[in-house]
Amino acid sequence: MELAKKEDHIRKPEWLKIKLNTNESYTGLKKMMREKKLHTVCEEARCPNIHECWAVRKTATFMILGDICTRACRFCAVKTGLPTELDLEEPERVADSVSDMGLKHVVITAVARDDLKDGGAAVFAETVKAIRRKNPFCTIEVLPSDMLGNEESLRTLMDARPNIMNHNIETVRRLSPRVRARATYERTLEFLRRAKEMHEDIPTKSSLMIGLGETKEEIIETMDDLRANNVNIMTIGQYLQPTKKHLKVQKYYHPDEFAELKDIAMSKGFSHCEAGPLVRSSYHADEQVNQAQVNEEAKKVQNESYVK
Repeated sequence: MELAKKEDHIRKPEWLKIKLNTNESYTGLKKMMREKKLHTVCEEARCPNIHECWAVRKTATFMILGDICTRACRFCAVKTGLPTELDLEEPERVADSVSDMGLKHVVITAVARDDLKDGGAAVFAETVKAIRRKNPFCTIEVLPSDMLGNEESLRTLMDARPNIMNHNIETVRRLSPRVRARATYERTLEFLRRAKEMHEDIPTKSSLMIGLGETKEEIIETMDDLRANNVNIMTIGQYLQPTKKHLKVQKYYHPDEFAELKDIAMSKGFSHCEAGPLVRSSYHADEQVNQAQVNEEAKKVQNESYVK
């Protein structure tokens, strides 16, 4: 893949223009995050939906293990460098914040911590347990790095029994070496497959960003690869260049193209697929898990009717 030249910059289309809403809900949530010394991927990754999620839906994706990542992926705006020491009180503060916000579904992600032997799995697991103790009716989705493929680390996290295991494929096989740092396409598939083998009843989920130069055939191949490894939920969103230092957008997909990709994904057997220009892995995550459960139940009923 070649980067677009400066003069080849593609103008952002109308459907990607975002209306900002910085009302009291937004500013209040931002203040709470700073007071509790917590980080969100919403801010660090410059998510385009931050104003909707914070101001309207009052939801956030917590980012644990600090705000400095040991990897430097060419699509991501999170800071990279040498991470700070672990904050062992962070799980309790996250759990308290979930209570304060009255969340029914929470997403916990993290920077990649390749400096840690377990990749941060123990802190992830403690965060899940703390949230569950203080918020027994809240469903929990985790979005970890691949923890360098360490099976023991993955088991530590899976044995904490999150309600959803989310791990992103990010891009198609051909572009993965250029787009991602240290993570590999095959290791992501293996990570998702092992997670499902450890706890078959826990749904798995993965996200694909498009607009980096992939073909439609490669997008469909990625769907097939995810389904071959028993991934239940898929999200597809438009890649947006966070800074001039990051990879340039090669194409802006029209909403109609996203609708077509969603139909294709559902025909492949995913329990749910969320696809759209502003869709991100944790965008409307509560609705994603609920719809996936409805679709899975419908499939079971349909299969039972075939047997009869």
